Amino acid sequence: MPSFIVYFWVFIIGACIGSFLNVCIYRIPAGLSIAHPPSRCPQCGSKIRWWQNIPIVSWLFLRGKCAVCKVKISVRYLMVETLTALLFLKVYTMFALHPATLVYWTFVAGLVALTFIDLDHQIIPDVISLPGIILGFVTVSLTPLSWSDSLLGILLGGGSLWLIAIIYEFLTKNEGMGGGDIKLLAMIGAFLGWKAILPIVFVSSCLGTIVGVPLMLRQRAGGKLAIPFGPFLSAAALIWFFWGEVLLHWYLGFFRY
Repeated sequence: MPSFIVYFWVFIIGACIGSFLNVCIYRIPAGLSIAHPPSRCPQCGSKIRWWQNIPIVSWLFLRGKCAVCKVKISVRYLMVETLTALLFLKVYTMFALHPATLVYWTFVAGLVALTFIDLDHQIIPDVISLPGIILGFVTVSLTPLSWSDSLLGILLGGGSLWLIAIIYEFLTKNEGMGGGDIKLLAMIGAFLGWKAILPIVFVSSCLGTIVGVPLMLRQRAGGKLAIPFGPFLSAAALIWFFWGEVLLHWYLGFFRY
């Protein structure tokens, strides 16, 4: 089968998973079932028919509006479906028809769901992160990592943020790191191993600073602006997963000269 046809179907699979993630992002924080009832417009309650629920295509065809009441449908639905499709495609280019592809598809899907839930509600649901930790460790034999890499990744990932949270709370008397972030980094460690933890913490902190400082200055929050850290951890994890070795070689080579 020509490679472009394979890539096309991988993209379609990713978009369909992205459509399911949109359901999870909306329903899990609300305590609703992700299986029932079928998708409906949150404004008028009309059932979304199959042709109105085709990933990416339906949103573009309906111009981001409900087919019945014409209320606007958030562009985030399109973003999640497209982002997931692109991430699935990137993973496939790395591992092709290897079992690791399924493992890392699950991983990136979890990161997408947790990122947008954290952006919306500033929570990281245990129902995703805790099973993610277990799944990452159980499936490690299907990936290039070893059992010890994954286990140490869980311990270092959860332990490092837990220690930072304790120190921050001791110095400032305020909670600065939620338990959800700790479990998220433990999940990331389970999938990516212990060597990824420190670079991910560093990159996520840099990203958080780049985004957070201008927001605090703009809102004059005096350093008390609540910014979800989960999206930065997820972004840093993806950067390391896809381009970590390239960045590491560049970094070492930069200081070598």
